[in-house]
Amino acid sequence: MLSAARFSAARYAGPAVVGVGLTWYGVNHHNVVHAKDAKTAPENVAEGFVKSVKQSIAELIETDAEKRGDGTSFTGTFVRLAWHCAGTYIKETNEGGCDGARMRFDPEAGWSANAGLERARTALEPIKQKYPQISYADLYSLAGVVAVEEAGGPAIWWRLGRDDAPSGKSSPQKCGLPDADKGSSTATAAHLRDVFYRMGFNDQELVALAGAHALGRCHTTASGYWGPWTFSENSMSNEYYRLLLQERWSIKITHNGKPWTGPDQFEDKTGKLMMLPSDIVLIRDPEFLKYVEMYAKDEDLFFRDFAKAFAKLLELGVGFPVVNPWYKFWGPQNK
Repeated sequence: MLSAARFSAARYAGPAVVGVGLTWYGVNHHNVVHAKDAKTAPENVAEGFVKSVKQSIAELIETDAEKRGDGTSFTGTFVRLAWHCAGTYIKETNEGGCDGARMRFDPEAGWSANAGLERARTALEPIKQKYPQISYADLYSLAGVVAVEEAGGPAIWWRLGRDDAPSGKSSPQKCGLPDADKGSSTATAAHLRDVFYRMGFNDQELVALAGAHALGRCHTTASGYWGPWTFSENSMSNEYYRLLLQERWSIKITHNGKPWTGPDQFEDKTGKLMMLPSDIVLIRDPEFLKYVEMYAKDEDLFFRDFAKAFAKLLELGVGFPVVNPWYKFWGPQNK
């Protein structure tokens, strides 16, 4: 099992939002509900639809992990998929973001920052075929939500309504996703602020979102970097912040007894855990550091702040219809 917080229908008892103009089908594929009818539909068919999609994603994560049998899973990859789908947003022009799911096409599909994510998109394709009513944009963002919640993390506010673009013509022409290293701590800190401020985030939200590095690992075949950030890469916790503060991090110079030839990264004394230069800068920059210290001490605070920031990220640039707040969909209760 990936975590103690496994999927059960009772965990997903909140109502859902349906996008205007979309038609959604219940799990029995007989009852149909339109957005304007969702509020009065028996047992809210849209809610049942989202529950079913979430369950399918959760089952995919678990069955894939069992097949691998090496402690890795799609957990961190699905969070990265959702993050990179949304992380192109430019607040000033309202361009980019997860709406459109343009990462399926060039130029986004070819960005080095998105290397390896085609595997995640391919893995989700059977779910898209099973539930053709859901857009790729909604599916990719929901996969990230499910990954966090299945890993024992906080409930993430999420709703239907993202559309799919027919091509990548409306993608930003330059990759706006954060780089792991800009050559110095000062330059890397400035780069992170440029990226996150461009999307409309502040320092606190930046550090909270960085906590997703509790999940997953880096692969040399994708980013060039190697290793997990924590010893529990399928469990969401504040361990990332604790490790940043308490471990001694040094530049990696060897790997499996041979000289390390990859990009600069840091490792702990065991050589089994890693941190990127963009992680280390969070404890070198005093403004970032104060939030790292707060989250290292208080996991509940981290979960609350992460849930808010991640939900905000997944909605950047999306033109949701104005509806009654009743149409909200929550995952499991916050811990």
